[in-house]
Amino acid sequence: MWIYKDKEFTSEDIGDYVAFVYEITNLITGQKYLGKKRFQQLRTLKPLKNKSRKRRVRKESDWKAYFGSNNSLNEDVAKLGKENFKREILRLCKNLTEASYYELKHQVEADALLSEDYYNEFIGVKIHSRGLKV
Repeated sequence: MWIYKDKEFTSEDIGDYVAFVYEITNLITGQKYLGKKRFQQLRTLKPLKNKSRKRRVRKESDWKAYFGSNNSLNEDVAKLGKENFKREILRLCKNLTEASYYELKHQVEADALLSEDYYNEFIGVKIHSRGLKV
């Protein structure tokens, strides 16, 4: 379950948002992970019969079951159980650039790469200011 502003967040709450920035907390050790996740994914399908253009379809991503991309975090989730982790949405984002920016902002403000309190081991981001003009 994802929490946003102290309430459970569901598919009905997504609205126009494209992605979110989140924090996952290990309730046993207190260690955290900061990241971002899309609500939908684009898939390219082969062309329909007698057509030449590939099809692009959107479908809901695996965001409801997602626990981040960090191997150490996922090993702890498997070992300790999902119930020992709190998943909190920190910010809802209207586009992917905004999500990348705020993910980076939270990681830097928390010193996530420098602190043993975070699972984060890598920050890779490329952001253009054009995507931040809201």
